[in-house]
Amino acid sequence: MSKSLLDKEYVAEAAITAYRIVKPGSTDDFVAVAAAATDKVIGVVEGVAPALGERCAVVLNGIADVTFGGTVARGDPLTSDASGRAVVAAPAAGTNVRLIGFARVSGVVGDVGEILVQQGLMQG
Repeated sequence: MSKSLLDKEYVAEAAITAYRIVKPGSTDDFVAVAAAATDKVIGVVEGVAPALGERCAVVLNGIADVTFGGTVARGDPLTSDASGRAVVAAPAAGTNVRLIGFARVSGVVGDVGEILVQQGLMQG
C-alpha cells in the first residue's frame, strides 16, 4: 500500500541514489539530485535508484522514506544537503531555504526515515 498522496514519473537526468531528494532537471519532465538548501526541491525518489535516462517515480506529496544527512528530530522542518539527503532547515538571517517537508521520525546521518513531503519556503 502506497503512503504517497501524489507521485509522478520523471526521467533521471543523472544517476540518482535511492531515498534522495530531487529537484527539477534542466529539461521538463527530468529530475536531478538536490544539492543545496536553496534548490527548488520537488520530491523524493524512494526505493529505486534510477540510472541516467531511466524513469522513476517521485513522491510529490504524502509520506516518503528519505535518507537523513544529520541528526533529525520528529517534527523538524527539512531541506536538502549537498547529496540530496534530508537535513534540518536552519536558514541564516535574511536567507531563504526550500523545504521538502517535515520529519515523522527521529534519526541520525545515514538513517532512512519517514517524512511528510510538503514543499515550502522558510526565511531566517
